[in-house]
This record gives sequence, C-alpha cells and structure tokens, in this order.
Amino acid sequence: MGKIIKRLAGCVREYKGLSIATLLLMVGEAAIESVIPFITGEYLINVIQKSNGNVEMPYIIKIGILMAVMALFSLAFGGFAGLTAAKAAAGFAKNLRHDLFGKVQEFTFHNIDKFSSASLVTRMTSDVTNVRMSYMMLIRIAIRSPLMLIFSIIMAAKACGWMSLTFVVVIPILVFGFLIIFRRAMPAFRRVFKKYDKLNESIEENVRGMRVVKGFSREEYEKKKFAAASDAICEDFTKAERIVAWNTPLMNFCMYFNMIFTLIVGSWLAIAKPQTGVNVGQLSMMLNYGMQVLMSLMMFSMIFVMVTISVESAKRICEVLEEEPDMKTPEDPATKVADGSIEFENVSFKYAADAQVFALSDINLKIPSGATVGILGGTGSSKSSLVQLIPRLYDASEGVVRVGGKDVRDYDTAILRDSVAMVLQKNLLFSGTIKENLRWGNENATDEELIEACKLAQADSFVQSFPEGYDTHIEQGGTNVSGGQKQRLCIARALLKKPKILILDDSTSAVDTKTDALIRAGFRSYIPATTKIIIAQRIASVQDADMIVVMENGRIASVGTHEELMKSSEIYREIYEQQTNGNGGDEQ
Repeated sequence: MGKIIKRLAGCVREYKGLSIATLLLMVGEAAIESVIPFITGEYLINVIQKSNGNVEMPYIIKIGILMAVMALFSLAFGGFAGLTAAKAAAGFAKNLRHDLFGKVQEFTFHNIDKFSSASLVTRMTSDVTNVRMSYMMLIRIAIRSPLMLIFSIIMAAKACGWMSLTFVVVIPILVFGFLIIFRRAMPAFRRVFKKYDKLNESIEENVRGMRVVKGFSREEYEKKKFAAASDAICEDFTKAERIVAWNTPLMNFCMYFNMIFTLIVGSWLAIAKPQTGVNVGQLSMMLNYGMQVLMSLMMFSMIFVMVTISVESAKRICEVLEEEPDMKTPEDPATKVADGSIEFENVSFKYAADAQVFALSDINLKIPSGATVGILGGTGSSKSSLVQLIPRLYDASEGVVRVGGKDVRDYDTAILRDSVAMVLQKNLLFSGTIKENLRWGNENATDEELIEACKLAQADSFVQSFPEGYDTHIEQGGTNVSGGQKQRLCIARALLKKPKILILDDSTSAVDTKTDALIRAGFRSYIPATTKIIIAQRIASVQDADMIVVMENGRIASVGTHEELMKSSEIYREIYEQQTNGNGGDEQ
C-alpha cells in the first residue's frame, strides 16, 4: 500500500501547494471548532453558577461577538479549504490521466493485449474518478476528522475530567467495527471492478459492431448480454453496500450511547452529588464534544467507505503506471535507416512467452531495398504477424530481424517506425476532416501533396465529389465512407510519409482489380526506391511483384516470381487456378 501511495503522490506535482494549503486551512477550522464548545460551557458556568443569573450585558455581548467571530473564521477556513481541495483534486486527476495516457502510448501491442482496451478505458475514467474523490476527501475531511477527534478529546478531558472516559469505550468499538467492514467489503469491490471491464468491453464491441449486430438481428441477444453483465455488477455492489451500510447503525449506537450516558449519569451527579463538581456547563461541553467526536468518526467512516472503494482503483491504476514496455530502446540507438532492405534470420515468434505454439517458425528471408514483395497464404498462416516484426510492433522471440542492415532492436523505435508506413488490415480513420486524417502521414504536407497522394491512391476522384472536398468531415471510425474509400485514404496517408518501407496488409481487398492495378502502378512511379510489401488474397494483386512469398502454418512454404512459383509451388498454383477458374485467364 505504501508503494501505491508513493506512486500516486508523484502525480500531485504542481498542485502540492494547494494540497498543503488545504491541510493548513483544515487545521485552523478544527482548532476553532474545538474551542467553541469550551467557551459555551464556560459561559453557562459563569451565567448559572458564578453570577447566580445576574450577568452584565457587556459580558454577554463580548461572548456573543467572540462566538460570531470564531464562527466566521471557521466558515472562512472551511470555504477556502473546499476551494483549494477541489482544485488540487481536479489537478491531481488531470496529471494522473496524463501519466496513464502517456504510459499507454509507450505500450507495445503485447502490453495492450495484456490489459485489453476496455480495461484501459475503465482505468483512465472510472478508476481515476474514484481516486480523485478519495484524494479530495483525504486532504480535507481526513485531516479535519482526526484533528477534531484529538482536539475534542483533549478539551473534553480538560473540561469534564473522568466523564470523558466514555470515549475509551466508544472509539475502540467503532475502530473494530470499521476494520471488520473493510475486510469483508474489499473482495466484493475487487470483483466489481473486474466486471466493469467486461461491461465496458461489451459496450465497446456492440458500438463498433453495430452494423453486424443489426445485420444479423442480434439486438435482443446483445441486450441480454449487457443486462447479464450489468446485473452481475449490481449484485456485487449490493453485497458490498450491504456490508458498508453497517457504518450507520454502528455510528448511531455509539452516538446515542454517549448522549444517554452523559445525560443520565451527568444529570444525576449534578443534582444528587453536587460535591463531585459536575455542573450544567460541563454537561453542555460533554454533549458538544461528544457530538464532535462522533461526527468526526462519522466523517471518517465516509472516508473509509470511499477509500475502500478506491483502493482497488488505485491498484489498477498503478498496474498500468508500473507496467514496463517489453521493448526497450538501446542506450545509444541508431538514428538513421540506411535503406529499405529487410532480412529475417532464423526468426521464430509467439505472442506470449508461455504460449505453447509459435505463430512464426524458422523464417529466413532477404528482401532488397526497393523491391516489391507479395505475400500470399491462407487464413491463419501468420502473414500479418510476419510484417509486424519489421517496425517492431512485436519483437521476434528468436532470431534477428534487420532493416537497412541493422537489427531493428538497435534503432530508436520512433526513427524506425517513421521509416516504415503500414496500412493495416483493419483500416482506421479518425474523426476530423479528410485533410486532418491525411496529415497523419505528414503534418507539414501541402494541399498539393495531399492531392497528389490521393491521386496515386485513386482517392482524389471520390474526395472531389464530396460537397466540401478535402474539408469533408470524417465521422469517428470513418463510418460515413465506404470500405474501399477508407482503404484508399489510408493508402494515401501512408504515401505522404514517403517511407523506406511500405506495408499493405490486405489493404486493397475492398477495391476492384482495376483500381488495385492503378494503385500499384502509382507506387512504381511515386516511390520507386521504397520497399513495398503487399499482403493479399488475390494473386492479381501480387502477380507482377519482384518476389512472392507463400506462407503456410507460420512458415515460408516457397519464394519466387509468379512464373517460378507456377512451376515449383503446388499451393501457389492451386490458389491461382481457383481464382482463374483453372484457365489461366483474368481473375473473375
């Protein structure tokens, strides 16, 4: 727990001053409020006993003014503390989200797979909110409550003597009760946050796959799945809240015990045993201080509940902050990629260290700079896994991957990835204009360069057909453009990088063969020196490549040109015949 607190405390940073100011203001408020009952009790003693009811008006006015001034100061301290606490907690949450988001940007695909995207979203939203609320309560109420408790007990002992021993009975009962509640509630809250991840995952999948859901008329099924996840959270929260709800009766018991003891015993002593020195003023002090002690403990119980909830959130946040990216940039990294040559030497790869089966096995392949390489293979043959090793989206488990003659692990990761442009199998456009999306490839690209790239990617014609042209707004996920349009925009975005290596991962599957051929022709004229790797299902997309790699079950089955593979590769020949109806003609 100490490690978690230390880690989160580092996110306070520039809001440390506001946090300290809140603590000091709380000390002032607690000190004033603990003195007010003492002044009230002394006033009653002077009025009733010492003066026998004959009190001069100046004395009453003096005490009244003193009480009013102290109340105003207490109000001011509390008000300013609320303001500084709110600013400090909001700033702390801002820093925490900033650190979490920055950490996630450093993650490799393997790190993200470990947490899942839905869980990361939950940690940066719900979990941060829980921790923010706890922090605000800790720097405010968690300081005020113990101070009020200590000050009130000291003042009660000073003013009421042995009668304050009632707190010796009440406080241990409360503390013991809180510990039992904490131990029983924590497992339930821990289960709740894990189920929150599943709930968010269900929502994310449903929203992203809404077209599929509607296409298969599975709305009712999705509703039932969501309801089941929601009910599971509700059930665990109900169990946890049922346990936490014991706070209130426990507090009420202690409060009323103190009041009854003070009133009955104190009144009896004041009336029947005046020689004990117990008087009305002391009873007033004891009741007020008793109320302050119990109210302090009640506020402390509120903090206790909030902290109980947020402890698990804090652990989940720290898991992300302490996660180390499994790819490290060397101390003296290479900062220039010489060319687009690629070499795989005895490469094997699996997605998890404890996985039983390798996704790729014994890969040996040399690709000269500027070559056009096609990769073919059935579903699950690990074509995408192979190309993801080139920009270090994953690291090879065994063997070496070289780019420009150097091991990819020797490069500065940002430099390496800036030299490799990937158009992924799942194309993604961000919300914003077409221009803004294209400039992801080159933020300084001119309008003329954008248009040129789109012409090469065969995207300019449909972009110009939009009423707002390149200023057309793209909805989140690119839902207002077709699959083929999205692919062509993503290809144009990649071309703007003018990379040394361009990888197309089945990214022309949604365009017709004529457009596909025009795109490839554009590559030859626009980026002749760039190494082009094209993963495709259609032989027509790779038929004119300098080299075609045929993959099967995570291994390279054969390598060669179209003519060579037609003679030597049964797999390639079978795919070709299936796609040309066995007559060697054009693809249908």
